[in-house]
Amino acid sequence: MKCVQCSHHLITYFSGFQSVILPVHNAEPWLDECLRSVLQQDFEGSMELSVFNDASKDKSMAIIEKWKVKLEGSGILVVIGGHDSPSPKGVGYSKNQAIAQSSGSYLCFLDSDDVMMPQRVRLQLEAAVGHPTSIIGCQVRREPPDSTERYTRWINQLAPEQLLTQVFTSNGPTVVMPTWFCSRAWFSHVGPFDEGGQGVPEDLLLFYNHLRKGGGVRRVDQSLLLYRYHPSAATHSVLEATIWTHRVRFLEERALPHWATFTIWNAGKQGRRLYRSLTAGARHKVVAFCDVDENKIKKGFYCYEDSQERPKPRVPILHFRAARPPFVICVKLDLTGGAFEDNLRSLHLQEGRDFLHFS
Repeated sequence: MKCVQCSHHLITYFSGFQSVILPVHNAEPWLDECLRSVLQQDFEGSMELSVFNDASKDKSMAIIEKWKVKLEGSGILVVIGGHDSPSPKGVGYSKNQAIAQSSGSYLCFLDSDDVMMPQRVRLQLEAAVGHPTSIIGCQVRREPPDSTERYTRWINQLAPEQLLTQVFTSNGPTVVMPTWFCSRAWFSHVGPFDEGGQGVPEDLLLFYNHLRKGGGVRRVDQSLLLYRYHPSAATHSVLEATIWTHRVRFLEERALPHWATFTIWNAGKQGRRLYRSLTAGARHKVVAFCDVDENKIKKGFYCYEDSQERPKPRVPILHFRAARPPFVICVKLDLTGGAFEDNLRSLHLQEGRDFLHFS
């Protein structure tokens, strides 16, 4: 019989340092709680905290220096870097710097406004040792609890196989960035983060590179992070149009080459927007739109008025039961009281092969 205690110590012994990667910019309201959660980890091996201060103008540095004493007193090495330029250089730059100055063989990413549960490092390390080319995520508890209910359900309830099939949706990476945990060797193979600064979805771009290189996506099915939502979070600085462009190109690169033709499920605004955003080659693969709206179906077709082609493309609009897979679905999930999901289930299709979610 395998001894759980022994295997835990073997993981601790063979994996060396664990580095918690913490970029900081004006994080004064949250830093005490965040850093206390580093101190309270129940992981028994060697751990360091690598902090990079990106031109904070508040009391973040004073809080970090105070916690350095407490953390090092309990055996956690603290490495601090940063700069005090007039303006910050961005999250991607800060994460890269924090990684570069750290020495851990595994990287545990943490945002300065979030809080780790005590077992986070231990449980995600166990998963990462077993899956060295995967990004390991976890379930989260959102704060405030009612801030993004649909998104939080999506994060926590995706089935293991959906962590790879739902990578094209507007929700972004199927394991959220502040929960990422991976080996340094794998990150070095995939990274670094894009350093374009404000407005660049650096997490999404790195996640796409990770998938391009054959990386896996796994989730520890316990809530290991308090994931805070607030108006000043860096994610709000990225324009939806920027993310849309990256998503469409990734869909064209990774999914559409496997299909000779496909149907767009939604003849409304989002479906038509996707059609117009595709390259000409991908547009020619669209054989139909499908919907449940009788008025759209009655119209019979969608005409792409802005097309330079002559005659202008006219794409049939069908009832979803009359359409043929594969489908790119542009209907938002978890919004129709289960009606859309029931319709989809009734077709007995396989996600990833017969359909992909894009919205």
